[in-house]
Amino acid sequence: YLVGSGHAGFDQVLAVTFTNKAADEMRGRVESLLGSDCGRLWISTFHAFCARVLRREAPAIGLSRHFVIYDASDQLSVVRQALRALRADEKLLQPRLVLARISRAKNQMQGPDGLKEEVGSHRDEVIAAVYERYSQALTESAALDFDDLLLKTVQLFDTSEHTRARYANRFRYVMVDEYQDTNRPQYRLIRQLADGHRNLCVVGDPDQSIYRFRGAEIRNILDFEEDYPDAEIIRLETNYRSSACILAAAQGIIENNKGRMDKTLR
Repeated sequence: YLVGSGHAGFDQVLAVTFTNKAADEMRGRVESLLGSDCGRLWISTFHAFCARVLRREAPAIGLSRHFVIYDASDQLSVVRQALRALRADEKLLQPRLVLARISRAKNQMQGPDGLKEEVGSHRDEVIAAVYERYSQALTESAALDFDDLLLKTVQLFDTSEHTRARYANRFRYVMVDEYQDTNRPQYRLIRQLADGHRNLCVVGDPDQSIYRFRGAEIRNILDFEEDYPDAEIIRLETNYRSSACILAAAQGIIENNKGRMDKTLR
């Protein structure tokens, strides 16, 4: 609608979601509605958006544009090397669990020093030490993991006001899908881009927030009306997926949650 009605050009709209499949589906729908190629329209995952920005702007924070993105296999390899260097038993401290703890710390924007301050056992101490070695190894290899893509972009916009303003002015309309699943870096990123023009539209359901284990922060959506008191709230209460008895059962359970947004599903 924004593009078709002339309110915005293709390159003035940013739409972000969580999976490549969802992004591809959204792009296909928009191209069908507009009847034209949407190559200039930024529809992507959070991570793809950040990677695209960093490929252009990374030198502003002392990072090469040609950084490598480590996948899960690469990350586990680095963690295993760190565990071996610390002579830690992988049977007692599984690399995947260590990596998950590092990822959770990053999603909370917590560095190795911050994790050290929370040490409550020898196990925590080893994880903090692995995190420190892990970060050093990635820096030495000019590599980023998926969490770093978010963190480095937030850092870029925090430290380079000129760069942040350029992207905030370019993307006059910002849209976020599955807002209940955003973590702290994603929340910061959206505010960096949208706080000036405040043309922000988010879609989400706090009753479907199930990704706390990977850093999702439900307060992001519960506090949305406080962050943006001038926002218009549209409740989507018609359910096309489940029968009335299923909705009633689900409603009867979840309405007991504290701090949720009231709605009545039909």
